[in-house]
Amino acid sequence: MSDLIAPHLPALRRYGRALTGAQGSGDAYAATTLEAILADPGCLRTQALGDKAALFRVFHSLWSSSGAPVPDAADGPRGRALEHLSRLTPNTREALLLHSIEGFSTDEIAGIMEISPDEADALIATARDEMRDMVRGRIMIIEDEAIIAMDIESICTMMGHSVTGIARTRAAAVELGRAERPDLILADIQLADNSSGVDAVNELLADLGDVPVVFITAFPERLLTGERPEPAFMITKPYQPDQVISAISQAMFFASTETLTS
Repeated sequence: MSDLIAPHLPALRRYGRALTGAQGSGDAYAATTLEAILADPGCLRTQALGDKAALFRVFHSLWSSSGAPVPDAADGPRGRALEHLSRLTPNTREALLLHSIEGFSTDEIAGIMEISPDEADALIATARDEMRDMVRGRIMIIEDEAIIAMDIESICTMMGHSVTGIARTRAAAVELGRAERPDLILADIQLADNSSGVDAVNELLADLGDVPVVFITAFPERLLTGERPEPAFMITKPYQPDQVISAISQAMFFASTETLTS
């Protein structure tokens, strides 16, 4: 069973963090999923769904049975995010994340959520509409590859966001972030001068406070070890535009994220 589950645990933890907006709560749901499978291995039902989808189905079952909870409302950006959550159509974010971030097909999402494919399609469309209408902001891009940076910028502006600028190095990122405070940071991990996008983000957040961050990396497994604080939102290279749209919407929607330490 461990051979079936282990390859998909990083993705499950990524999904849990994106769904809850934080590393701790997302990982707690992933751990509860594993405990449920250990208690009843038959709940996986891999024959019908495949290994990964079966694992996510157990997660979703536990998530749904607990009422898809969010923490108590608070002041500031986190409180506003929780207020937004209360107004979303049930199950829409789940369907959008499963599709856009985890790459499941509509049929697989239907199996995970135990609904029809048509219902899954409708949930995804509703999520996109509701989240796009709720949140607009200023986005800063930290990316050393010019073509990728331009592509991300076009996606951001298409979504209705404004871009404060593009930085290619840690020093440039810190300077730009301090001069033009963003509502969200999109950051590559490896920058042009071999500096770290993670270090740039951590330095910025020390000054800016609670700004959501989406990390971009070709090696997500290196950031999903469970051995240190990790990003709540991540895009894997090579990415699809839909993944960028979903990650930006989720991160700005929550207006809160946990970041890596150097």
